[in-house]
Amino acid sequence: MLQENSIKLSSSYAVASKVKDYSQLMKFNLTFMVVFSSVVGYLLVPGVEFNLVKVLLLFAGGLLVSGSANTINQIWERETDKLMARTAVRPLPSGRMNVSEAVILATVTGLAGIFVMGYCFNLLSALLSLVSLVMYAFLYTPWKKWNSLAVLIGAFPGAMPLLIGWAAGANDLSLGGWSLFAIQFLWQFPHFWAIAWIAYKDYARAGFKMLPGSGEPNKYTALQAAMYTLLLIPAGVAPYLLKITGSISAIVAILAGVFFLYRAINLYRKNDVPAARKLMFGSYIYLTIVQLAQLLDKA
Repeated sequence: MLQENSIKLSSSYAVASKVKDYSQLMKFNLTFMVVFSSVVGYLLVPGVEFNLVKVLLLFAGGLLVSGSANTINQIWERETDKLMARTAVRPLPSGRMNVSEAVILATVTGLAGIFVMGYCFNLLSALLSLVSLVMYAFLYTPWKKWNSLAVLIGAFPGAMPLLIGWAAGANDLSLGGWSLFAIQFLWQFPHFWAIAWIAYKDYARAGFKMLPGSGEPNKYTALQAAMYTLLLIPAGVAPYLLKITGSISAIVAILAGVFFLYRAINLYRKNDVPAARKLMFGSYIYLTIVQLAQLLDKA
């Protein structure tokens, strides 16, 4: 009896460990935020009403595609991940999973996600999902070793979820979708530069070039971040001008943009890691508040 219980506990532990490894490989915490943006894009399409089944299908498709891209990212970076403290414990660099298993996972989830988007929504959203996956996994990921333009390359797939969600609901790429895309596109520069500032030593050790200019955390980087946060203020009003959202969300976007800009200016003034960390958290606050306001104030 004791032996049977031990075997069951051992099996349960093995399954739980494997699920945890898959979750780390697909970066489910990060992916959830990405997929939420896709749902926002979908629900903001004029005439689209909330449908739980459709939202869950969009979540499933987005999770699978984003999870596939993140898995491929970690396959590419399994050797450099060993050099960074925060990534050395991931399944591939730690040796808990082999590359073949990760490749199978990436292939199955990628194909399944694109199928869900094409079958349950439309071919346009499936095509955009494929483009996003390829850009993130095969352009942005290796580019991080070449130069800081990787952030520009990565901003396209990073903002694509909103366009994918819009296409899933509208089956077109009209100005409304592009206005939502523009907000998240601009948002990513101060967001990623704040992260790269905090993790500069780790990134440098791995050979990643994520910061502009000389590639070091300095006032030039902070100035660049401030410029993009400034551009977010008019970009946040665009959905209102296109009659996608109401005036309240436009006011919220302006106020959130000013708050975000203040954090970026603070980084320029102080030029240190604590200010960069505040900017990073400020980026999460900005995007969450703006997207929720847009959803609640749909025109």
